[in-house]
Amino acid sequence: MGQVRIMKRGKLLIVGFGPGDFAHITERAREAIQESDVIIGYNTYVDLIRGLLTDQEIVRTGMTEEVSRAQEAVRQAEMGKTVAVISSGDAGVYGMAGLIYEVLIEKGWKEEEGVSVEVIPGISAINSCASLLGAPVMHDACTISLSDHLTPWELIAHRIEAAASADFVIALYNPRSGRRTRQIVEAQRILLKYRSKDTPVGIVKSAYRERQKVVITTLDRMLEHEIGMLTTVIIGNSSTFIYDGKMITPRGYQRKYTLGESHQRLKPGDRLRPENEPWALHDETNDKTNDIPATNQVSAPPSPLELAEEALLLLGKASQSPEAVSQSFPKAVFEVALSPGVANKKFTSAQMRYLADIVEDDGELEYTPNHYIILRKPTTDPSQMIERLRANGFLLNPVGAVVNVKACDFCDGEKTEALPYAETLAKKLSGLAVPKELHIAINGCGMACYGAALEDIGIIYRRGKFDLMLGGKRTGRNAHAAEMAAEGIEPERIIETIEAIVAAYKEKAFPNEAFHKFFKRIGNIEGFVYKEEQKAFAIDSVCGD
Repeated sequence: MGQVRIMKRGKLLIVGFGPGDFAHITERAREAIQESDVIIGYNTYVDLIRGLLTDQEIVRTGMTEEVSRAQEAVRQAEMGKTVAVISSGDAGVYGMAGLIYEVLIEKGWKEEEGVSVEVIPGISAINSCASLLGAPVMHDACTISLSDHLTPWELIAHRIEAAASADFVIALYNPRSGRRTRQIVEAQRILLKYRSKDTPVGIVKSAYRERQKVVITTLDRMLEHEIGMLTTVIIGNSSTFIYDGKMITPRGYQRKYTLGESHQRLKPGDRLRPENEPWALHDETNDKTNDIPATNQVSAPPSPLELAEEALLLLGKASQSPEAVSQSFPKAVFEVALSPGVANKKFTSAQMRYLADIVEDDGELEYTPNHYIILRKPTTDPSQMIERLRANGFLLNPVGAVVNVKACDFCDGEKTEALPYAETLAKKLSGLAVPKELHIAINGCGMACYGAALEDIGIIYRRGKFDLMLGGKRTGRNAHAAEMAAEGIEPERIIETIEAIVAAYKEKAFPNEAFHKFFKRIGNIEGFVYKEEQKAFAIDSVCGD
């Protein structure tokens, strides 16, 4: 009696191998290729992984033969073989995973008794190309294939329209081929209905391959560059910008803009409050869901045709006019510290009227103890507001972890010997980013009536020279005066001395480390030594000496 042979259960490994460079192929993808009996893939994909192949049987097909590849893979697996079906990028994003499952379902496949299936993820083009462009996909994004080989163009156009009107970052796959050239032109036309012509666009060809090419351009000029089947095009949203050759999309629309810094002041818990996220969907007290009548009837599931028709209807309803869309995006909050000048402490009536006019109901002015007012105003054009404020005589400074140079009023302008030094320091250092907000105060006489002795860096002009005080702390239960670091510094040395101290703090301090803590920790800043026990000192307070 002959022996009964039990056929080994076949295995389908649907492998996404990323952009093609071996450094970006996952370990599991490598293992899957190594353990396979058969490799099935598009010609170019097989060539890209040739360095990983050993003695596997290779089945290669052309560009538009995806269905035949899927059918052959299932047939080979049903013969008990381990079959790797390879796709560039991720096999589940315009790859072979869906087609494999469709072929299996058509054959009545069940997971518990049929061939085993494993989908192995890879780096998709939207991710690999984004990494080369900078950070363009930091907010809601979508991918749209412009290939109408398997999808009607009318549906693709509806999807572009919907994504453009909703301000998605959009990654266009398969944008153009030798015979299919009009789709990318039509896509640009649709996008320009909803996006500015200056919207940043990234064009990446053959990411992480030998012939890689990266271009950053704008929406109105994107067609001037080479675009083909090996290209992915990423279109930014309304907040995407270009900086130093990088394409950046902020994580949120509601940003705090200031002259030199953008930051989020709110703690994570505070962000969830309605007043801090007015655009968010919050619980409503008049919930209408209970008004829906109950029913015991269960309707039959819609057919694929009905689902497609419903999707097209919804897409049509989602399309809005460009004007309506542009008005729906939340404005950025412009934030800036402003004052009438380094020594000038008097706002004019015209300046106050101007502030009232621009603040309106949606802005605010915050009085501070730092000789400036903070202006916060939602706007779509911070640069225009900066120009207008400066034209009205305001001195502007960023808000946050920056250098803040302030001075006394020099006895209301009667004692101005030190004023040029204060203005020079303000010009050189104001707004410079540092680990934590740093206050430099200049007082024009020995009275030091504007509190230089309590600041991070205090400079007191006395008898034609400068006294330097370091490490003050003017608030808190452990508030203390600064140390007298040096007396009688020659005027020609004071600017370079302060610049050197600030540079040392910027370079060596820990993030968010206050200057007085830094001074104590490091012990010596540019030759000025920290003294653990401060000694009492006297200042000759005769005004004018």
